[in-house]
Amino acid sequence: MAGQSNQGAGGSAGMDYKPYVPPDQDMKELTLKAVLLGVILAIILGAANAYLGLVAGMTVAATFPAAVIAMAALRPFKGTVLEENMARTTGAVGEALAAGAIFTIPAFLISGVWTEFDFFRSTVLMLVGGLLGVLFIIIVRRTLVEDATLPFPESRACAELVKAGQGGQTGAGYVFWAMALGSVIEFFKNPNGIKLIKPYVKTVFSLGHSKITYLTGEGSVLGEVGRQGRALIESPAASGALVGVGYIIGPKLASITFSGGVFGWLFLMPLVLFMSPDAAQLVAAGKGSWVDVASAAYSAQVKPIAVGAMLVGAFWTLYKMRNNLIAGVRRSVADMKAVGETGSTVLRTDKDLPLGTVIIAIIALLIPMILIYNSFTAQLGSAIVAALVMLAAGLLFAAVAGYLVGIIGSSSNPISGLTLTTLLIAAVLMVALGVKGQPGVAAVLGVAAVVCCVAGVAGDMIQDWKVGHILGATPWRMEVGGMIGVTAAALTLVVPLALLHENVPGGIGGENLPAPQAGLMAMMSQGIVGGEMAWPLVIAGMLFSVALILIGSPSPMLIAVGMYLPFHSTAAIFVGGIIKWYLDHRAEAKQPTVKGKDLVERIGLLIASGLIAGEALTGVATAALRAANVTLPTIWYSPWLGLVVFGILAFVLIHYPLKELNASGEFGK
Repeated sequence: MAGQSNQGAGGSAGMDYKPYVPPDQDMKELTLKAVLLGVILAIILGAANAYLGLVAGMTVAATFPAAVIAMAALRPFKGTVLEENMARTTGAVGEALAAGAIFTIPAFLISGVWTEFDFFRSTVLMLVGGLLGVLFIIIVRRTLVEDATLPFPESRACAELVKAGQGGQTGAGYVFWAMALGSVIEFFKNPNGIKLIKPYVKTVFSLGHSKITYLTGEGSVLGEVGRQGRALIESPAASGALVGVGYIIGPKLASITFSGGVFGWLFLMPLVLFMSPDAAQLVAAGKGSWVDVASAAYSAQVKPIAVGAMLVGAFWTLYKMRNNLIAGVRRSVADMKAVGETGSTVLRTDKDLPLGTVIIAIIALLIPMILIYNSFTAQLGSAIVAALVMLAAGLLFAAVAGYLVGIIGSSSNPISGLTLTTLLIAAVLMVALGVKGQPGVAAVLGVAAVVCCVAGVAGDMIQDWKVGHILGATPWRMEVGGMIGVTAAALTLVVPLALLHENVPGGIGGENLPAPQAGLMAMMSQGIVGGEMAWPLVIAGMLFSVALILIGSPSPMLIAVGMYLPFHSTAAIFVGGIIKWYLDHRAEAKQPTVKGKDLVERIGLLIASGLIAGEALTGVATAALRAANVTLPTIWYSPWLGLVVFGILAFVLIHYPLKELNASGEFGK
């Protein structure tokens, strides 16, 4: 029989550690049905999170929905707890690869290096990055998962979810009907679907006419200029995915993100329109409406400020984590030195893939990367340098990402900051080697793409392997499953990305798919290698972020992302945060037990995850319809129906968690 851990969900090295499935128990694990389900999940969750990342600038961890779906799907086939673990491990890595991909691969398009997706190169970059992420983290797996000082918050929670699911209560119903709801809403609001619900409205309104008088120090008038004040305002988007994101990250982080939108759109934009007489001339010349001109001004003048703020914010995030980062590097180096010093008798729950095989595989993967980088630069020496930078940075940041996930969970893994560090190093080296212009930009982005995928996959893998460690899974089998999941996601992920870019109005980098991290990577690589950066605006953004740091503002990086995103996106995320705050307030009034609080959190998380997945998958599907030249009708396309959508979303996210709490009896009054 499977044994209970006497350390709850944690588990540490030593005699006290006891996995859910004992090491000497033979149980089905790496089976065809488990791997096949994992592959399907990897493809679906990868596509869904790619869409979410392009729209909202962030992704959500797929560990929990993957665990619930795996339990529900395998139960009719009498799947074991280890088969469920295998399916989850294989499937969740698709989201991690998507996070790495959408932060970097679209930068090739935004920077102008590519005019359309290069399917072969994109796939190779993702595949190599994903496989290296798995291989690098194998080296430090045992040290990390057996370290009792690392809390692994999300892993522990997921392990408890899986254990509870063995009693028959998986919560899968909430995920699936929430996916259906998110899908229906998206189908009737997406420009490529049946246009019934207009998700948001935007308008430019006048703030009145003002006169500016320029005076000398003595009070003499130098001149007078008349200006018309204007502001561009948008309503929150009626989006299940964006509201779900705000709900998951909570009221505090949702408010921080929205504050960036307020600063960018409600403070900077009126200044830009007030100080730019060219805007009025463009409208008078019939070049576009005020909404068109204001949106263009935002992209040209406010977004570079947001990029500068993101740059400083990313490095500030890394600096605040410096102690953990240094500890992670030291730990990985010490662990690699200690490899092979263990005894010859190895328990099933301790068996990794052979170290020699792992190292050979890592070296073998350098070859395609050198060839890809050489195709970018046409200089073999520069290609080798780029590949070596990728290898060193990838190994370092895989260990760092794994360590950070052990502390804060994969949802907070700062992969964009780690990637930006790599990008700057690679850019400086390319300039030093004389590789400039588009070839240099391409090589820099190629290095960043692989490292970003490495960091994302490594963090996700160690989180899933910690769950497996608690449950008593076999490490080498989970490692094989991870590589299968990465391969499946890498071979298919370019398809939804290309569909979205070619069939969503504005494409990637436009209003509907802003891709803020990719925009940051593109601008930085162009600025350093190509010499095309709008430095005055970027520096202004950097100084703004410094000011935020000086006053102790929370998360300058998140504020900068909020500045970059469309206002309707950050406002919708804020609405999700408000809903979560209200639910917490209502639940707290009932004086719930610890178990009751966990129940409310779990049900809400499952519903929000379902809303996100449903909208994301439908967004990809409607893009495919447009690619097939299928045009669906416009029925009404009314923004008033958006209010109904918000009401429905608020109801399901508040009512059902409270309903489950009431049914459980886990509260004081």
